[in-house]
Amino acid sequence: MKQTILVTGGAGYIGSHTLIELLNNPTYEVISIDNHSNSSPDAYDRVKQITGKSFQQYAFNLCDQEATNAFFDAHPNIHGIIHFAAFKSVPDSVADPLGYYSNNIGSLINLLKAAVKNKIKNIIFSSSCSVYGNINQLPVTEQTPFEKAESPYAYTKVAGERILEDFIRATPGIKAIALRYFNPVGAHLSGLLGESPINKPTNLVPLITRTALGKIKSFTVFGTDYNTRDGSCIRDYVHVSDIANAHVLALEHLETTAKTYDVLNLGTGNGVSVLEAIASFEKVSGVKPTYTLGPRRAGDVEAISSDCSKVEKALHWKAKYNLDEMMLSAWKWEQNL
Repeated sequence: MKQTILVTGGAGYIGSHTLIELLNNPTYEVISIDNHSNSSPDAYDRVKQITGKSFQQYAFNLCDQEATNAFFDAHPNIHGIIHFAAFKSVPDSVADPLGYYSNNIGSLINLLKAAVKNKIKNIIFSSSCSVYGNINQLPVTEQTPFEKAESPYAYTKVAGERILEDFIRATPGIKAIALRYFNPVGAHLSGLLGESPINKPTNLVPLITRTALGKIKSFTVFGTDYNTRDGSCIRDYVHVSDIANAHVLALEHLETTAKTYDVLNLGTGNGVSVLEAIASFEKVSGVKPTYTLGPRRAGDVEAISSDCSKVEKALHWKAKYNLDEMMLSAWKWEQNL
C-alpha cells in the first residue's frame, strides 16, 4: 500500500521539484498544500507534464488553524509531511520581521498540532544554512555552534528547528529530520520547471538569468569588500533536483533509523563567490548579464559552505551536479518561461 505524503509549499521552487521525485517513486502518493503567496498553480501543471501523473492539491494558508484542522480531518491517512511552506527572502524579512515570524513559525506550530492529532509518523523540515550565521571556520558541520542569526528569516529557521526538536522529544511515535539547505539553484533538466517567484526575485540565479534575457535591466552584487578571494559573498550552491532527491531519501531513512530527531546539511562542500557564479553563467550561456557593484546588504553572511560527510553516511546522498550544470539548467528554464 502506498504511503500518502503531504508536501506543504508544493508549488514553490524546491517543493515542486520534490513533488517530481515523490511522484516518480512507486512508494508514494502525494497531496500538496500551497496558498500561492509566492508561487503559481502553473507549477503543478508543469509537474504533471514532467511526470505524467496527477495528485491532489489544496490552496489555503497553514496559519489558518481552522482550515488546517479541516484539511487533516478530511485526510486521516497521511503518513508523512515535508514542510516547505515558508517565506524565504532575507531582505524581505529584514523589512517585514513580524510577517516572517508570524508566517514561518505559526504555520509550523499548526502543522505539528495536526500531526499529533492525526498520528502522523514522519516529518521533514525545510531548514537553512542561514542558521549558522557568520562562521569563522569553514566548512560547517551539523555540530558547528550557531553564531547570531543575521536576519529574521534565519531566526525563523533557528526557532523552527528548536520547536521541532522539543516537539519530537515530547511526542513519542513521531520522527523528524531538519534538512539545512545551502543555496539551491538550477532547474529541472527538462527545462520545464525551475525557480519562478511571483514577487520580485532576490536570489542570485533568477536575477542573473532574467537580466541575461532582458527581463530585468540590471542587478546588484551586494558587497565587494568581504574578506573573501574576490570581495564578494561566498555560498555553497547546490542543484535543486539534488536537494529534492534528498527529501525522498530522508523519508526512507526515517522508516528505519532509531533516531527520533536529526539534522543534516545539504550542499556540495564547495564555496563559490557571487562573482564566480556569474562567471560560470557567462561561460555556459555565452551571455554577459549587466550588473553593478553595490554595498553590503543587511542580513547577508560573508561566507558559508558545507561539510556533507554526515548526510553522505546517513542517506547515501551526494550532490551530482556541478556549478556549470546548475547554471546551464537555470538558463534553459529561463528561456522556456
